[in-house]
Amino acid sequence: MTIDERRIAEELHLMADEATPVNPLAYATRALARRRRRAWSVAGLTAAAVAATVAATVAAAVVLPSPGTSGPDTAAGVATLPDNAPEQLRLVRECMPKGGPVHDMDGNLRIPEHGVTDDFRVLVEYRDKGGVTALVGSDAGFVLCTPTEQKDMAERAVFTYWGFRPPGNLAGFSGDLQVDAYTNHTYPYTVGKQRVQYDDVYRVVTGRVSDAVRRVEVDWADGRRTSARIADGFFIVRIIGKLVRDPEDPKRKEATILDSPPVTVTAYGTDGKILRQQKNVVFGPLGRGSD
Repeated sequence: MTIDERRIAEELHLMADEATPVNPLAYATRALARRRRRAWSVAGLTAAAVAATVAATVAAAVVLPSPGTSGPDTAAGVATLPDNAPEQLRLVRECMPKGGPVHDMDGNLRIPEHGVTDDFRVLVEYRDKGGVTALVGSDAGFVLCTPTEQKDMAERAVFTYWGFRPPGNLAGFSGDLQVDAYTNHTYPYTVGKQRVQYDDVYRVVTGRVSDAVRRVEVDWADGRRTSARIADGFFIVRIIGKLVRDPEDPKRKEATILDSPPVTVTAYGTDGKILRQQKNVVFGPLGRGSD
């Protein structure tokens, strides 16, 4: 496919997204081809894709700003941030082995329009005992990066425009909080001499905040509440996901699908008051507006 042909295909894809939801079965098939997850069945992936379809087509957010509060319209611009430190640069390059973001359906297809590795900075990282997931961004958009020793199983650098529309605008949000992604990222690893494959699936929320925000918390709707990491106007948080039984496949007794209910994201100021809150933020795929 030539560049012009791919651009036409991308525009048609965008038009289709605006008109109708994506096909859940097609999304599930793509996901299954992209990863060899032992814990995920085709039915489970289909159920997860239904949630992703809702996320990609419905802006389900209730915003509750505190009275008299109006945060700046911009987060820190990528161009104003310090260069990547050597460790951060290694992370970015590991995240983008093809030299830049790739197509979500073909990890070998780099999309030059989305930039090259050197255009991206590590904006904020969430580290825990299971590793790290980083928000890696440019002025136009971002990818998520979860480094792993299982290079052939690593998550691809799927690009998403800030605001979900090209050409992307890093400064394009008003108020004190913008949730840019609620999705999943997988950390694959092997155990023992037999190198048995395991996948830790994380639920990840990330986005931008004004300089008035001092704390961001996510209520995961399952009794867990986690504080995000904040740096230079960006935030990220992740928790290990839970697998549940597929209600559409009652004969299957084991848990096979990722539990990903809507979440609530709350931004607090210096006095502990709520500056902005988004409820019913729904789960969705990366790459929105980008392919």
